Amino acid sequence: MKRTLIREIAELYPFDQADSHLQDGYIFIEDGLITALGCGEPPPALRMAADQVITARDRLVLPGFVNTHHHFYQTLTRNVRAVQNSKLEDWILHLYQLWQGLDEEMVYRSSLVALLEMLKSGVTTTADHHYVFPQGCPKMIDAEIEAARAVGVRFHPTRGSMSLSVEEGGLPPRSLVQSEEQILDDCLRLVRRYHDRGPRSMVRIGLAPCSLYEVTPSLMRETLRLAEEEDLLLHTHLCETRDEVLFCRERFGRNPVDLMDDLGWLTPRTWFAHFIHLTEDELTKAGRAGVGMSYCSSSNMRLASGIAPIGPLQAAGVRTSIGIDGSASNDMNNMVLEMRTGLLLQRLRDGAGSMTPLQILSMATREGAAVLGRGQEIGSLEIGKAADLVGFRLDTLELAGGLDDPLGALLFCDVKGADLCLVNGEVLIRNGELQRWDAEELEAIIRCQNRNSRKLIRGE
Repeated sequence: MKRTLIREIAELYPFDQADSHLQDGYIFIEDGLITALGCGEPPPALRMAADQVITARDRLVLPGFVNTHHHFYQTLTRNVRAVQNSKLEDWILHLYQLWQGLDEEMVYRSSLVALLEMLKSGVTTTADHHYVFPQGCPKMIDAEIEAARAVGVRFHPTRGSMSLSVEEGGLPPRSLVQSEEQILDDCLRLVRRYHDRGPRSMVRIGLAPCSLYEVTPSLMRETLRLAEEEDLLLHTHLCETRDEVLFCRERFGRNPVDLMDDLGWLTPRTWFAHFIHLTEDELTKAGRAGVGMSYCSSSNMRLASGIAPIGPLQAAGVRTSIGIDGSASNDMNNMVLEMRTGLLLQRLRDGAGSMTPLQILSMATREGAAVLGRGQEIGSLEIGKAADLVGFRLDTLELAGGLDDPLGALLFCDVKGADLCLVNGEVLIRNGELQRWDAEELEAIIRCQNRNSRKLIRGE
């Protein structure tokens, strides 16, 4: 059992229900759990028991961030020139042609890139929505899980699916769709092999049909049935664009949320990505059902999809969280910048007082943990919870003169990256340096990623 003492924390924000703020704080960790937390000089017993002591002078420490929506493999197709100025539907039709060339090795390497980049911005728990399975490559989720284990983050992979090809009125080419039987069989395989229901588990599987553009109502119902049988979370894209709303009305005669209600998907086990274009009735219905959502502000701006109405969603009872989203529409994996963008965008939508740094940071910590069903384990720094935490330096040029509110400085000023990061008590970043990876290994990952990207985009 390893014991770690973090002491002299300049500014400690546990993100507990009281929104506590501790100065000159300390945290004691035993076997990955927080067992003591307080202010001032740690008790002598803790100092003597510690196997390692980390001094966090001039540091801001808070819970590790929780990212609730992503597509790791898309780091291979960031900033594709042909679709830099496209809306979602045109963007994805072009990229589907490229993604037909994916294989499991590419997914593993691209997942490393996404995970390491996120970790450097303080993400300690992340979901991913992988729905592209070219023929002959059935183990894409396995590759992601292997990458997450190598990086050391807590991982919620959601097994995506597409069953409706362009010939059948969907968006993807036939080479990227699977039969409902293939999809459901693989979902069950992944649950049996990887899903860990235990406390502080590092891998939990969710089920995630891609969107109403790519799957049939039959698959939505069967996925729900399997999720209820196995007690799993459900995820999908919903209400992302006005075109999607029109598609639903024309194809199903229903608005998206009403259709989800018909399919049985309005349940607390469900969270939706984007959730922008809702009627008042849909918003009320979603709130009453207790669904969750991922706010993906950068991606939605990049594709001109719209602005999610976070204030009204929260008022209605929808559980809100932050999603970085795939790196072919966000193009980066920086949670701090995602929160900054999301904060400023809500102020543009609803006024200067509509969202505070504390509110959006809550969405990225305790509220994100709750959306993933982990609110009792992670998302806040409290005794008995997992030691997932992140620290940022306050004594930098970029923050000089900006420390009247240290928490606000994280979002309003130019924070470069995490100085300290622990997951389950393991130190993954210290003094700004990744602890599991040396420079030579990182260079090899970058070279391989760029080679794979050229192969997909240019056929080289």
